[in-house]
Amino acid sequence: MGSVIGEILPLAVGIAISPIPIIAVILMLFSPRAKATSVGFLVGWLAGIVIAIALFTLLSSVLPPEDSSGSSPVAGVTKIILGALLLFLAVKQWRGRPAEGEQAAMPKWMSAIDSMTAAKGLGLGFLLSAVNPKNLLLAISAGLIIGGANLSVGDTAIVIVVFVLLAGCTVLVPVIGYLVASARMAGPLDDLRKWLVDNNATIMAVLLLVIGVAVIGKGIASF
Repeated sequence: MGSVIGEILPLAVGIAISPIPIIAVILMLFSPRAKATSVGFLVGWLAGIVIAIALFTLLSSVLPPEDSSGSSPVAGVTKIILGALLLFLAVKQWRGRPAEGEQAAMPKWMSAIDSMTAAKGLGLGFLLSAVNPKNLLLAISAGLIIGGANLSVGDTAIVIVVFVLLAGCTVLVPVIGYLVASARMAGPLDDLRKWLVDNNATIMAVLLLVIGVAVIGKGIASF
């Protein structure tokens, strides 16, 4: 189980270090319905991650098992394709960086955050975690690792919980911190939001490049 957790940690970090949902939840914490909207967003974010990783862990069980030599060509090809898609997203993010002196463009839906309800926050959190292409690729990669490890049901559940907590921690921590000490968290959260807005594309490009190469390497090692 420990080795499986070690393999999925970078993939969970890839989901956790997603600037857009972090920026969104910080904006919610400065909105009129801060507590209700941010908690709804957190629940949706975690639920989306749970459903995605659990689904792909189950689906990975239909892949052919390793042969007597220890190789698994189908899993290897799948991982190489996933890694290539992550590299494609990395290039896309890098090319989408704002030019020197330009302000980074944020999604238009962020302007409606002040008027969001808890239910809309929940729906948004779910969409950003479970339907986001980058998160789906990372969840598929993690599901292949977990499902192919032949763990017991209990160990599989523990690994999934570890994955979800790490993947969701960058949304979980600001929300809990704000609920506990809103006055002290306001300044640091706003500074973090500004930094993430300016560096969103660069962060994601580098992260996807590193994870994409790692996934391709694991795919090659499966042959």
